[in-house]
Amino acid sequence: MVWIESLVSYPILASAKGRRTIAHRVQSLPPGMVASPRKLIIAIDGPAGAGKSTIASRLARKLGYVNLESGAMYRALALKAIQWDVSFDDGPALVKLAHNARIHLEPSMGGNRVLLDGRDVSQRVREPDVTEAASRVSVHPGVRQWMVARQKEMGAGGGVVMEGRDIGTKVFPEADVKIFLDADPGVREQRRLQQQNVSGAAAHAIVAELRERDRRDRTRATSPLVPASDALLLDSTELSEDEVLRRVEELVQSKLKP
Repeated sequence: MVWIESLVSYPILASAKGRRTIAHRVQSLPPGMVASPRKLIIAIDGPAGAGKSTIASRLARKLGYVNLESGAMYRALALKAIQWDVSFDDGPALVKLAHNARIHLEPSMGGNRVLLDGRDVSQRVREPDVTEAASRVSVHPGVRQWMVARQKEMGAGGGVVMEGRDIGTKVFPEADVKIFLDADPGVREQRRLQQQNVSGAAAHAIVAELRERDRRDRTRATSPLVPASDALLLDSTELSEDEVLRRVEELVQSKLKP
């Protein structure tokens, strides 16, 4: 397995003169393994709670690829909107805010670190108010256009596993591997409740928020949540995390064969 150290970073600069820097440092390969010279672009899409973030992270580690979490970028912009008191419904103001934001993703062994304007906001962007705000911010066409352009830059060289809602349809329609990971809504809701370890009124609020996110994702005018026509549709309702990962790996390995 190729391990990529935590210094790998993707500064995302909004200005036209901004420079994108990427550094990869490979530590070692286990005996008997040979690094493939071909670096794939792997897109994993699906609704909240389907398990795509976990699968993307584990797959990237096994391949020695970088895991690019597109949702973290939307969360960072949503947090900036909260900090600057910009309405989540004001598309033009949000686009302007994006152009003045510095959003960095720094993949590490413990998961992506998210830096906003030089500050580590990795924990803050996971909090409920930012999660809700990110869903509302992401519906604006101008915001999505800006995000897609940045995401294309980040993954253009291959060797990436990118997960989100429209990676295989809009960001990388030419991706080597496309997965659409889904699960029964009730199962996705239970997974999210177990993940956050809540019950009672808090649980009802999380379920309601998840259902509303599903509605917005699937019905928005720009880049709605739909599988790419050539994506592998994978229902994880009755599959374990390891089983899902194995099926995804099988598809990836078939693409790596000469």
